[in-house]
Amino acid sequence: MAKAKNGDVVKVHYTGKLEDGRVFSSSENGDPLQFTIGDGNTIPGFEEAVVGMSPGESKTEKVSADQAFGPYREELVVEIDRGRIPEGVDPKVGKRLQVQKTDGGVTEVLVTGVTESKVTLDANHPLARNDLVFDIHLLEIL
Repeated sequence: MAKAKNGDVVKVHYTGKLEDGRVFSSSENGDPLQFTIGDGNTIPGFEEAVVGMSPGESKTEKVSADQAFGPYREELVVEIDRGRIPEGVDPKVGKRLQVQKTDGGVTEVLVTGVTESKVTLDANHPLARNDLVFDIHLLEIL
């Protein structure tokens, strides 16, 4: 039977959980996730977990933070002048905003602090610093 390898296009159903069992993402009630192993469009530890699986096989894999969304990086937390927030945008703690990066791309940030003159923004991925657990079911290798 064929085993998934680097370069294969695969379809999987998955459930992603934190170590305490809280589910943060799942494809089980929707379309399966389709991706090319090794293309870098999914987290490295998830791709590695699929390598060697055969269609129909299921497994549970723990993925360390460094193979998932990485460590929490303090340098991704910045304080800006409130005047830099566009008019009509009300920054509230807990709100997610999209900001334009210097390279022209867009990234999502979390508002973590607001004063009269400053707004603190956190560009870390919400799952940074977390080890993750994935239940993976390989449906097919395309």
